[in-house]
Amino acid sequence: MSLRLGPLLRHVDETSATVWVETTTASEVEVLGVTARTFEIRGHHYALLVLTGLEPGSCHEYEVRVDGEKAWPPEDSGFPPSRIRTLPRNESRVRLVFGSCRKPHDGDIFGPDALAADAHRMAAGEETEWPQALLMLGDQVYADETTDETQEWLKRRRDTSKPPGTEVTDFEEYTHLYLEAWGEPVIRWLLSTVPTSMIFDDHDVRDDWNTSHTWRQQMRAQPWWQERLRGAIMSYWVYQHLGNLGPAELAEDPTFQKAIASGGDNADLLAAFADEADDDRDGTKGARWSYRRDFGGVRLLVIDSRAGRILVGGARSMVDDDEFDWIEENAADACDHLLIGSSLPWLLPPVISHLQSLNERACARPGWRGRLAEKIRQAGDLEHWASFRASFDRLAAMIAREGRREDPPATIAVLSGDVHHAYIAEARYPEPVASAVYQLTCSPVHNAMPRPLRLAFGATWSARLASLARRWAERGGVEPLPLEWRKTSGPHFGNVIATVETDGRSAVTTIEQATGDGLTEVARQRLV
Repeated sequence: MSLRLGPLLRHVDETSATVWVETTTASEVEVLGVTARTFEIRGHHYALLVLTGLEPGSCHEYEVRVDGEKAWPPEDSGFPPSRIRTLPRNESRVRLVFGSCRKPHDGDIFGPDALAADAHRMAAGEETEWPQALLMLGDQVYADETTDETQEWLKRRRDTSKPPGTEVTDFEEYTHLYLEAWGEPVIRWLLSTVPTSMIFDDHDVRDDWNTSHTWRQQMRAQPWWQERLRGAIMSYWVYQHLGNLGPAELAEDPTFQKAIASGGDNADLLAAFADEADDDRDGTKGARWSYRRDFGGVRLLVIDSRAGRILVGGARSMVDDDEFDWIEENAADACDHLLIGSSLPWLLPPVISHLQSLNERACARPGWRGRLAEKIRQAGDLEHWASFRASFDRLAAMIAREGRREDPPATIAVLSGDVHHAYIAEARYPEPVASAVYQLTCSPVHNAMPRPLRLAFGATWSARLASLARRWAERGGVEPLPLEWRKTSGPHFGNVIATVETDGRSAVTTIEQATGDGLTEVARQRLV
């Protein structure tokens, strides 16, 4: 089979689209008359076809040809034809589906897959009901929690009795994870048909990735870590990041341009890129993974809240100052709705937010107290926005500023995953803003949360406990939070998928849970 993985339909706007594929050998790939030669990374071959000059609001069924031979769709597909649907000009109705944390099927121990259920519904339904985009908010692959099938494959490749055991170690093993995650027929069809944007989270690399400077030092001391991280970033770049970029951004991306022009193996190029991307010694990052998408009057601004963290020199920030400047600049453009994607929720249950901010201060203390606080941070996963309090406050200030401008968005919503449950929370500032401000959290798509943690998360929304945690944090020197928020729906457990639908200045969000019969709506809320 000449097509190893894909096609994935990625960036689509009014007049252009990109289609990503992985082939088994060096090849020429064709989609809708556009051809591209594959480029190589360690014996794997990829192509990203850039289609331009399309008509706004048009629909194009497509095939993939590899060296002139039809490679997609399979003759026995059983699914509707893959198609590219460009955005109409001045589109007012937008439907965006989002979620995070999707483990591959592993004996169905996690129950029905919400993304697969959504794909089956799409295949049986009308095209007019299909979403314009899918946003995958992290943990697309699990490098540290591999399936039984992957573990057997790893044992045939190397000695898994040695560290890191059945976790993946390099680029080759990451390619296996992506094949496993995206190779299922219904998921493969979905990704060939719905434009998909992505951002990574910790399990794409390792649980608690970049929690703190101490955590990073501990991992860098492991002899297998450097090659593991290289493989993670190299594979993220080619499997996830490139498709987030539009034609103009691809044309200006020096690494991509070098890769497609090299004519040889780009492993050294990508390894050097990966090493630079993880280097924050001067308080900046060598790569920017955050990006922007526009769907008519909807601005989607996706923030890298994991790889871009600055952890050195006593400073802690979700991203460096230059990237935060870029985020604020792109949030300032006029739009009907501003959606901010972050793998990690900005607004967690208030109890947890207070404790995370308190723990951040405690970790900075000298001696055994700071070391104990660091152990608690790592054990309790205390590494969300509130534990990067300066970044939390800067994002809060940006949202308030955009909500008070002369032409504010009707809604400003942060879309997140990570925490293995779903909820809707509405924010309120002491000085009111014109925009409706929400945290929309949807996780997992296909995973699980232990029952004791379900009970704990339910309790952390308690106003009484929040008041106690707030007073404790303030006694520890934590500044009061710049806003308040309350849960309006949830927490919802199980495998879920969420949707934001806009029509002009109005917006509705829904949360649906996967069941044996498909998807069941568990929450619907009008945002404005």
